[in-house]
Amino acid sequence: MLDIIQLLPDAIANQIAAGEVVQRPASAVKELLENALDAKATHITLIVKEAGKTLIQVIDNGIGMSETDARMCFERHATSKIRKSEDLFTLKTMGFRGEAMASIAAIAQVEMRSRRQVDELGILLKIEASELKTQEPTQTPIGTNILVKNLFFNVPARRNFLKANPVEMRHVIDEFQRVALANPAIAFDMYNADNEVYKLPTGKLSKRIVDLFGKNYQQQLAPCHEDTDFLKVTGYIGKPDFAKKTKSEQFFFVNGRFIKSGYLHHAMMTAYADLIETGSHPFYVIFLEIDPKHIDINVHPTKTEIKFDDERSVYAIVSAAARKAMSQYNISPSIDFENETNINFLPFPEKNPRSEFKTDGLHSFENSGPQKANLGNWQSLYEGFGQSAFEKKPVAEQQELVYKSGLNDLSFDNNTIIKSKANELSGNQILEPNGLLCLQINNQYILTQVKSGLLLIDQKAAFERIYYDRYENIFAKNHQAPSQTLLFPETVTLNAGDYQLFLEIEDEITSLGFLFSAIGGNSLIINGMPSEIGDEAPQEIIENLIEQFKNFQADIKLNTKENILKSFVKRIASKKVTTLTNTELTALVDQLFATQNPQFTPTGSPTMRIVTVGTLANIIEKGI
Repeated sequence: MLDIIQLLPDAIANQIAAGEVVQRPASAVKELLENALDAKATHITLIVKEAGKTLIQVIDNGIGMSETDARMCFERHATSKIRKSEDLFTLKTMGFRGEAMASIAAIAQVEMRSRRQVDELGILLKIEASELKTQEPTQTPIGTNILVKNLFFNVPARRNFLKANPVEMRHVIDEFQRVALANPAIAFDMYNADNEVYKLPTGKLSKRIVDLFGKNYQQQLAPCHEDTDFLKVTGYIGKPDFAKKTKSEQFFFVNGRFIKSGYLHHAMMTAYADLIETGSHPFYVIFLEIDPKHIDINVHPTKTEIKFDDERSVYAIVSAAARKAMSQYNISPSIDFENETNINFLPFPEKNPRSEFKTDGLHSFENSGPQKANLGNWQSLYEGFGQSAFEKKPVAEQQELVYKSGLNDLSFDNNTIIKSKANELSGNQILEPNGLLCLQINNQYILTQVKSGLLLIDQKAAFERIYYDRYENIFAKNHQAPSQTLLFPETVTLNAGDYQLFLEIEDEITSLGFLFSAIGGNSLIINGMPSEIGDEAPQEIIENLIEQFKNFQADIKLNTKENILKSFVKRIASKKVTTLTNTELTALVDQLFATQNPQFTPTGSPTMRIVTVGTLANIIEKGI
């Protein structure tokens, strides 16, 4: 019987290894940049085309390679970093496995030029699918210049799994940012085709952070430092006020190597306990320096996972360092003590007249059959109140009844809303209602009576529901929402990652009513804004829209259009905490009940809640 086990050819073995090491263009970028760091370069340039699918080029001014070393670096398990197994626990270099270059050469067309200072001529190598095509002397500057062309050209199945260029470009930028953050003493340049993305001079870590993420980060950085015999912690943490819903700006570096660690992230979050909202994540760039013998980095081919021999001590020191920075620099969320609570009494109509809501950009729209039926169902909530005891009472007695009902225990707002006495309301707008009494509380909630008790409507959530239905209808018809042309076009500059994300959702952004043109350098010219936006600055609107979009990306059930739509309406609704006139209030409630699902926002949060008469009786009688 013939033997069936055989040794795989090197070309196939390299392709298999490449599946782990080079998952996408960003993986190749990471490996090439780390090799440039290990070559002691002081200036590194990255050039990509089509998000790295067509070209990845890394140029450094490092020590270069001899002809033999240049050829050997493309062999599997060939490395200059280790000689024996014990070296794995004393590593101070980025690479050590000897797999990256062999893996890249197995799935791409690679061209490399390299020269040492002691050599008059350098070496030129051309390799395709692990096969050496050219090896000859060449004139080249000191250092190494590597071009990786047509990634996955011989593995079409893997190439088909790559995402659109803006998506892959964001991953490339993420890897570049991590390497650049870890090495502020090294100058970095990055180009996307002929467009400059980053030009980072050498400097301090704080300057590198600002150069990478934007000038507004100057306001939130606080130094974080702790030095012990076991571990040294340095870096910067962000103020709680700047925490974001997305977990994308948290950076840990161990001995200069970027790592991902949920365990250490939890240590940082303990310092922010009770200072940020649940689900929010602060910005931080933290460097840990530790004796290599206390860590194991040979856990995964990507080298982003790490093990400590004493995790508890590392956790405690990191958490203590963050807490110390919090207390030392008086970091705490800002509290606005000037914010006044107000209550507006507004009439609620017996019927739901159709009315225009022009001041906030909401207009009457045609209801479909289900929506008309839905509106009729909601109107039944108000049947039978024409002669209600509640309505018959004078206004002063109505106020007193509301206050005695214990609404301060309903937890809809801070305790100052209902604790005032009725005679302290003389400064508020009080109208004699033709129908039911309707209260606007703190410009956030609407309170009125229905058949079974009291109906409480979240004003912001109501706007969110209404806007979502309106824009969903526009998207369904492939129309473009109305735009308001800016008298003076404004320039908006984003960080490189957000800029690529913006280009990725360009069509959806345009459908919302944004008029813009990309001018390069991560900048946009904004010529028009959606009519509902109001007077907000384009820079703030777009930054917040992108941030909300990234937050919703965690929900894989959402397609891009649903994501951008929910992000947009959530943003514009958040600004609707305003006083409403009688006409506006009427239109708001009318249009909310005309939506397909008035009880919930697009993200599933309730827009309203009914407090039954029985609940009110318990509040009065039992205090619960």
